[in-house]
Amino acid sequence: MSALDWQKVDAAIAFSDLQDIQDQFVDELSGGQRQRAFIAMIIAQDTDYILLDEPLNNLDMKHSVQVMKTLRRLVEDLGKTVVLVIHEINFAAQFSDYIIALKEGRICHHDPTDRVITAPVLKDIFGIEFDIIERHNKKICNYFNL
Repeated sequence: MSALDWQKVDAAIAFSDLQDIQDQFVDELSGGQRQRAFIAMIIAQDTDYILLDEPLNNLDMKHSVQVMKTLRRLVEDLGKTVVLVIHEINFAAQFSDYIIALKEGRICHHDPTDRVITAPVLKDIFGIEFDIIERHNKKICNYFNL
């Protein structure tokens, strides 16, 4: 690896706040640490586009939030385009600029997040009732106790 490659690796580790585990092997890490390390590896590749399929799989809430905040910072701080498949609507509502929703294998909605995160649109997508709660200019999708 070149010196530039090592600089990118070090920058990705710092960006992902993984300095405390940087000397460990991937197979020694917990599931959450491993997932964050994989994302740091993607960051080190320094591509304009990042495509992720279910990056929150097997993560607890704390690590899920850390991953989503890191991905959001990639967009805001580094100008990356991040496209991800995610099934938890509240993470999409909090961290996405744009949502493309699939139903039965077809695109059924594709709009800015605020236009998708509405009770009628979510009912159309998921087939259940939603109560949308606004807090701090963000929407939370309640579908548990309706």
